[in-house]
Amino acid sequence: MMNIGIIGAGTWGTALGILLCHNGHRVTIWSAFEEEIKTLNERREHHNLPGVTLPQDMAFTASMENIMGEKELLVLAVPSIYVRSTAKMMAPYYKAGQIVINVAKGIEDSTLMTLSQVIGEELPGASVAVLSGPSHAEEVSRGLPTTCVAGADKKDQAQFIQGIFMSPAFRVYTSPDVLGIELGGALKNVIALAAGIADGLGYGDNTKAALITRGIHEIARLGMAMGGAFETFNGLSGIGDLIVTCASVHSRNRRAGILIGKGYSTEEAMKEVRMVVEGVYSAKAAWKLAEKYQVSMPIVEQVNQVLFEGKEPAEAVLELMMRDKTSEMEMNLWKE
Repeated sequence: MMNIGIIGAGTWGTALGILLCHNGHRVTIWSAFEEEIKTLNERREHHNLPGVTLPQDMAFTASMENIMGEKELLVLAVPSIYVRSTAKMMAPYYKAGQIVINVAKGIEDSTLMTLSQVIGEELPGASVAVLSGPSHAEEVSRGLPTTCVAGADKKDQAQFIQGIFMSPAFRVYTSPDVLGIELGGALKNVIALAAGIADGLGYGDNTKAALITRGIHEIARLGMAMGGAFETFNGLSGIGDLIVTCASVHSRNRRAGILIGKGYSTEEAMKEVRMVVEGVYSAKAAWKLAEKYQVSMPIVEQVNQVLFEGKEPAEAVLELMMRDKTSEMEMNLWKE
């Protein structure tokens, strides 16, 4: 049995807490909001996970000192925009040897750092790992079969995390490609916004398939330019996470995109979704990285123009369709 602290009482942190409790571990969940802690304690349910009962032995706290103390494993499950500020709060209580697993997905816009890099900067010397993949909280909390990938710099650490999270309903693979895993998890949210916009415009399955296929091509092209592995983008945190986020009714990025496609502004769509839409925050960073590494990312470019420059979604789609003719393969294999 491990003593595990989950920092963040959103749907994903709570779903992982349920999983870990069922795996026999002692779990405490932290929230910055006293009222939220009180509600979770008393009702034993999360308002965004209807029909799911929280384990009786799951504990809750609003004290950062309490959540950090005597914990062997820390799961950082706050939205990406709060990762740095939360890591700053963790710093005074961090103890050498504690493993920090980041499960948020995003890129810090101001620095273009991945979230594990942000955590490492705020918690110098900490062992930082990641857990990512196609894993909606609504399904994990109900015990539906799910697969993810644990990324860490050291093999034994990745295997340790694999053992902690593995269950009959939650299969975990390991990978040394922390950078690639994080880039895949962050960038797929931008493509999912595009998929949602297409749905909002009334386009069909052909359009969705095109966005997913060309989207993973853009993600892999940038990810590999930054040092990620090709296999990662063909794996769970790449194409796997992209498919589920572009197609699922649970996807807040797709939902926000649908509203934008129907004529909502970016701000109106985010307010309507009522949860953090990670893709909106990652879109600018993705485009900055594309420019920095001189990588062509036309879908990401058009998403940015729709989100932040007032471009009409239908015009963005037309511009994507009418780009210069090109080949699907970058290598020239024609027999002359």
